[in-house]
Amino acid sequence: MIVNDQELHAMLERIRHFQEQVAHLRIAEANPTNFRLSVSGFLAEIDRMQLEVREYLSLHPADATVAR
Repeated sequence: MIVNDQELHAMLERIRHFQEQVAHLRIAEANPTNFRLSVSGFLAEIDRMQLEVREYLSLHPADATVAR
């Protein structure tokens, strides 16, 4: 769970890195089946991280302090 803007920025950077990995594999992996197998974990993790970002961004800073 993201608790502050510093963690938000770290998560966004991690998402960007995973997206770059998937983009690279689209070019490097010639076999579609191998590609799907290679990227499925990355895509699942990107989805999970994006959900965390969305949850964090949906809270107003005043709400976040009440929730703690």
